Amino acid sequence: MAASQISLQPEIMREDVWRFVDWLRNDEVRRFLSDTQDVSSQLMQLLDRVNLPVMTHLFNQGGRFFMVNNQQGQAVGFVRLLIEADCTEIVLVIGERSRWGQSLGSQTLTEVLKFVFYELRSPRLIAWIKRSNVRSLRAFARMGFKPHRESEDSFCLSLTLDAYLAQAAQKKYAAKAVVMTEIDWNRLGRWISQHLRDQTDLNWAAQGLRHELKKAKIMDSTRFPEDVLSMRTRAHLAVNGQPMTVSLVYPHEACWPQKQLSVLSPIGTAVLGYREGDRINWPAPTGFLDIEIKKLLYQPEAFGHFSQ
Repeated sequence: MAASQISLQPEIMREDVWRFVDWLRNDEVRRFLSDTQDVSSQLMQLLDRVNLPVMTHLFNQGGRFFMVNNQQGQAVGFVRLLIEADCTEIVLVIGERSRWGQSLGSQTLTEVLKFVFYELRSPRLIAWIKRSNVRSLRAFARMGFKPHRESEDSFCLSLTLDAYLAQAAQKKYAAKAVVMTEIDWNRLGRWISQHLRDQTDLNWAAQGLRHELKKAKIMDSTRFPEDVLSMRTRAHLAVNGQPMTVSLVYPHEACWPQKQLSVLSPIGTAVLGYREGDRINWPAPTGFLDIEIKKLLYQPEAFGHFSQ
């Protein structure tokens, strides 16, 4: 496994608080959080009231607070842990907008899980995430979080200590890399570039697919593993326990009566790049999907159909 690009800094300095204020003024950051206007105002009042260089003790009341630093020691986000006897709640923010899409959130979550379960020994970690925050929902789901409850605009995801230890013992606690052929990656990237701005009704789906493309490991079609689901693969799936046989196709080819499943659908985006036998817990606008890839019936690369 590659070395983490982030570290958790327990000391909160005065200049760090100014960074929080700047991040919370960013509309792109704020739209995924709740009550940020009040938080921003409270931080400004704190800076006016307290003239201390180190403010760690003020942020650790009722829990723990960490700065998230990159390899160069630059602050890129923060983590807040609200600690109760029966669970710990996490708020994770990558505030540097230019750093989004670099897996820093997933790497931060990996480090936080070690702290929460190995050091705090908390029985459960939960996170409230807005339904519109596709990137975070999928990052948490890949780490083993399951839907716990939900509200009108958010999901509450949960991971227990027992589940985390079981995953760690099986070496599954790190997010899996999605594998794509270079041809699929280029075609899908072009499709998103051409359609994302013009078709706003596709934004939620297209943004989720774009996130998968950024994380993907790209391989030449001639060396592509035969058990990985690529574009135009036909496969047996089980979705929430219900069997289905589908072919994964590009959006303009989708035809549900013929079981031609668009890669923009929640199921289509979920299975792309995963292997036969994988089981995926995947967020969708209406709730989470439990998807299992039972068997690949046809994969173009396995038959030498590299231009399909």
